[in-house]
Amino acid sequence: MSTSHAQVLLDRNRTIAPISPLLFGGFAEHMGRCVYEGIYDPKSSLADERGFRKDVMEALRDQAYTVIRYPGGNFLSGYNWLDGVGPKEQRPRRRELAWQSLETNQFGTNEFMEFCTTINAAPMLAVNMGTGTIQSAADLVEYCNVAHGTHWSDLRVRHGFREPHNVRYWCVGNEMDGPWQIGHLDAVAYGNKALEAAKMMKWQDPTIKTVLCGSSGDKMPTYPEWDRTALEIAWEHMDYLSMHYYAGNPEGDTASYLASSVLFERFVDTLEGTLRYVKARQRSKHNVYLSWDEWQVWYKGDPVQGNWTEAPHLGEEIYNLEDALVVAQWLNVFLRKSHVLKIACVAQIVNVLSWLHTRPDGILKHPSYYVFKLVSNLARGEALDVHVQAPEVKTKQYDAVPALDVSASYDVETQRGAVFLVNRNQAEAVVADLVWQDGQSVQVDKAWQLTGKDPKEVNSWDAPERVVAKAIPVPTVVADRATLNLPPLSFTVLSTCAG
Repeated sequence: MSTSHAQVLLDRNRTIAPISPLLFGGFAEHMGRCVYEGIYDPKSSLADERGFRKDVMEALRDQAYTVIRYPGGNFLSGYNWLDGVGPKEQRPRRRELAWQSLETNQFGTNEFMEFCTTINAAPMLAVNMGTGTIQSAADLVEYCNVAHGTHWSDLRVRHGFREPHNVRYWCVGNEMDGPWQIGHLDAVAYGNKALEAAKMMKWQDPTIKTVLCGSSGDKMPTYPEWDRTALEIAWEHMDYLSMHYYAGNPEGDTASYLASSVLFERFVDTLEGTLRYVKARQRSKHNVYLSWDEWQVWYKGDPVQGNWTEAPHLGEEIYNLEDALVVAQWLNVFLRKSHVLKIACVAQIVNVLSWLHTRPDGILKHPSYYVFKLVSNLARGEALDVHVQAPEVKTKQYDAVPALDVSASYDVETQRGAVFLVNRNQAEAVVADLVWQDGQSVQVDKAWQLTGKDPKEVNSWDAPERVVAKAIPVPTVVADRATLNLPPLSFTVLSTCAG
């Protein structure tokens, strides 16, 4: 194996922005087996008294999710939230048109709130802008956030939840730019409907934060004109612009796939530019930030139509090593763009497009699980502006890219930091010299590495720990320098403390 050299320059005074805790969020949709047989499975021997799968709850807590977006997704645009509240025996079974499945409505808004409490995550609810009305959106805010003494708040109390849920984050629709969406609208029609919905929602509770539907991806023919148009209409009543993006390697071009951070950064940069333009054009003092509330690898062609069955197996991707390294780069981009990116929700948290799969006797964790867990538990404080000098890797789609993709964080209060390094070279190790340039003493106290020889390597029920993050020897810092060996196809994480 050949080896090249790189230098990673860190300065704890050279910061980008505070890291929003909400960057480490998840997404749960009534699609496939995410809710039923994933989160909620009352017939399972592994379920608690509320029907929540205990092994799933433990895995979600381990990942330190901070916010969960719910209930969709395409499901949202045909969903009446009233179907999912009240006595379970009275809830209707309905045909769910987005994924052609049967929805039992045994899990709804209040069960979701209990679920969020169980995993210590904040709820992020979405309101239906397809078949739904601005009135139904405002009614749901009243149901969730008003203490008592009104029609909808008293209904919540009668349903057994005396205290309000106090949901702070609200998505005003889902992917309304998409012709596939139930109740699809053009940008002007959606912008006007979203504006009126947000006005009513904030009159119900002025403390809430609202998320405007942005483009469903950069391949949409209306991108980024949709974003500009909708923002210009609804700017003053919105706090975030939604971003959705799914990555993949359908061409089998691993070198280009492992350079996906190039695409992710372009996507953020374009929409950040759109935000700046609209704010200037509106002569506004109000800020709108980005919410990347759907992101994940998704391309292996699993079915997405359920043939009118309950909890069908939809979108259950098997994630491999190269997928995990793309996830690591995605998280690096989140830190590097933390000045404008404030919310992110991986799609989804179990079974559907997820690195967690369940079966009756247990749970399987794919390699990406370990990547997310490390970053979500360690990235605290502020993101650092890391300077990387590394050899380049040639790709078909993006010309040459640096072999290393790096981010770092530092919390001045705890004096703890972390460095996250991806070596996307498939055959060549990189010996990296890490240099702390600020003159403050530092030690590396823990280190982990996830790697493998084959980018297609996976974990399986028979070999569940083939690709996992493992503790490695801690590099010694001498004169503010440490040397680290980064194998090809690897993700390496360092935890640092004051020296």
